[in-house]
Amino acid sequence: MHLCTLHFHAPVYLFSGTHNRIVQDTNMIAPTTHAGRSLLASYLKVRQATDALSAPLTAEDHVVQTADFVSPTKWHMAHTSWFFETFLLAPHLPEYEPLDPKYAYIFNSYYNAVGPQFSRPHRGMLSRPTVSQVRAYRAHVDAGMTELLSRRAGDDEISRLVTIGLHHEQQHQELLLTDIKHVLAFNPLEPAYREDLELPIGEDPGAVAWLPFEAGLVEIGHEGDGFCFDNELPRHTAYLHAFEIADRPVTHTDYLAFIQDGGYRRPELWLSDGWSQVQSRGWDAPLYWLRCEDGGPSRAFTLGGARAIDPHAPVCHLSYYEADAFATWSGARLPTEHEWEHAAATHGALGAHDNLVERDLLQPASHPSPEGALRQCFGDVWEWTSSAYSAYPGYQQAPGALGEYNGKFMCNAFVLRGGSCVTPRSHVRHTYRNFFSPESRWQFTGLRLARDPS
Repeated sequence: MHLCTLHFHAPVYLFSGTHNRIVQDTNMIAPTTHAGRSLLASYLKVRQATDALSAPLTAEDHVVQTADFVSPTKWHMAHTSWFFETFLLAPHLPEYEPLDPKYAYIFNSYYNAVGPQFSRPHRGMLSRPTVSQVRAYRAHVDAGMTELLSRRAGDDEISRLVTIGLHHEQQHQELLLTDIKHVLAFNPLEPAYREDLELPIGEDPGAVAWLPFEAGLVEIGHEGDGFCFDNELPRHTAYLHAFEIADRPVTHTDYLAFIQDGGYRRPELWLSDGWSQVQSRGWDAPLYWLRCEDGGPSRAFTLGGARAIDPHAPVCHLSYYEADAFATWSGARLPTEHEWEHAAATHGALGAHDNLVERDLLQPASHPSPEGALRQCFGDVWEWTSSAYSAYPGYQQAPGALGEYNGKFMCNAFVLRGGSCVTPRSHVRHTYRNFFSPESRWQFTGLRLARDPS
């Protein structure tokens, strides 16, 4: 699957003027300006990528929800359409009519300013709308967006909202894959999302090299004209003490040594709440590791089904607590998010070798990286930092409903950096701040060590 060569196969619908109804046609209304065509092309590319990610699944796969934090595939497909409908079509296309007004309630995630939401833990109990009805909803919204962009693509506010919506959908593409992995792993049949996924065993990355950084003032946060989320702003000055950071992520081999040394049985390595999680949840290995006959882990469940663990690939599906315990066991620590960002800006670069969703492995892997660089800092695994997710100095939450996107979650979460093997390439940058609660494991989350100079 190469996302850049996908084709749009959904039915195309056009607005029929003042009658406020939708009729099927074979040709889309094309924007007449270069800006309009470019924005529409970006819109369709992202929407097509979502459809392609759901294509390997059966209708039954689309509906299942295995945990409160997991959403069914069809919900992701519908919610991303709801976003464009709610924030673009309803306020900016006067003749637009919703396909079903009740979708505004079912597919609202957490936007209280927009209205009430259906219970998140019960999304998997809704057999209706069906998958085909959700696909029709996506086509209905795509028709409306095509009409809107044919009229107002040069409008700065429309462009801004569309860009936010596209990055929002890319976040849900990643969630779609992490959620369906959780769904399929729950099944004793160990079904694969895709049987054709290549999961090569890579080369030993070698011993960790430590990249040193002197103490001083650094600039943190996004700058320039490219897109960023509001939580990456404002750019500001931060003081960093001298530190060293590992040139590569922690691998399966590294982490297996921690397990074999009794890492999950030694309370002195764990934060208090982390040790409580280990005891109450029975953790003794990363999520999705499978046991072999002698009791040791040799396989893991992947989107390609149960596969042998690549000993040289970055370890993933770790909670913050597990990452912190491993760092303590190693005589090191997790980097702060400012240390990570400064190191990535200095020694990291997004390159063709990086393992992001377009590489189509959908699993962390060992692969060559430039010597002397911060290896694999983009893709493979989201890397936990020790930084609590909070506002930058001078942060201003956006007004209105879209102000709920990031700001209201700045509590009880930790920051992760770098992107993962299921993150779209155009969605990552060194200032991107992901965040999850510390017990979260179902994302492709791993770690990179840091330490203070001796």
